Amino acid sequence: QVQVVESRGGTVQSGGSLRLSCAVSGYIYKNCMGWFRQVSGKEREGVARIDTDGTTRYADSVQGRFTISQSNSKNALYLEMENLRPDDTAMYYCAAATVECGWLLQGGLGGSDYANWGQGTQVTVSS
Repeated sequence: QVQVVESRGGTVQSGGSLRLSCAVSGYIYKNCMGWFRQVSGKEREGVARIDTDGTTRYADSVQGRFTISQSNSKNALYLEMENLRPDDTAMYYCAAATVECGWLLQGGLGGSDYANWGQGTQVTVSS
């Protein structure tokens, strides 16, 4: 069974940077992995995903500002966030699928078909 645990998020000022980490354990040989976020009262949004071959995909809203990566052993997932804006404030979730990204909705940014989710970590960007 795959387990996913995010590190603590934080509060940063607008324009600042923050790095999120996620520890992943279990069978993760060919799994799409991604970061998602949700603001209370709004739908969950796919932020970024990385496939088993290292290819990545980003939401338009974070393209050029966020970078997703994973460790060589695939037991850690990262999200480097730069030039943060107040509208990036949300609960961020790390997730691991059981298949490669090509089998998932929106190429892995849909979210509803990910099997394993972390507990979420709050990121707040102050203006």
